[in-house]
Amino acid sequence: MTNETPRHSVSVTGVVVRPEDGKVLVIKRADDGRWVPPGGVLELDETPEQCVVREVREETGIEAKPIRLTGVYKNMNLAVVSLTFLCEPVGGELSTSDESTVATWLIQEEAITRCPEARGIRIADALSGDTAYVRAHDGTSLI
Repeated sequence: MTNETPRHSVSVTGVVVRPEDGKVLVIKRADDGRWVPPGGVLELDETPEQCVVREVREETGIEAKPIRLTGVYKNMNLAVVSLTFLCEPVGGELSTSDESTVATWLIQEEAITRCPEARGIRIADALSGDTAYVRAHDGTSLI
């Protein structure tokens, strides 16, 4: 009999904000049609900052520079911990990927309201100032 310790998956989310107009980068996911900021699973050989740069590029074509950690969010149902970074765009061309049917820049309020609460709050938190938030959710709603 093995005594396995439960394990968490670690992901990142990039809240990429254009400095010239304050618009936020979001995608419409190909798998479930939800609007979310770009992000994904942290690989074993990369730092969280490297991961957010890679995930934003893969999902949107945009090159992003992480500015600061803005929150830690745990999906209590899936045991996924996501680290959210405020980022600025530094290049690239906006495009979709296998994971996104739409990649676009939206005004802040629209980006927040299009996303499920558990994703929209990451945008709101990233835009709210210098505080890093810690929140739990069920995959859709905060708990």
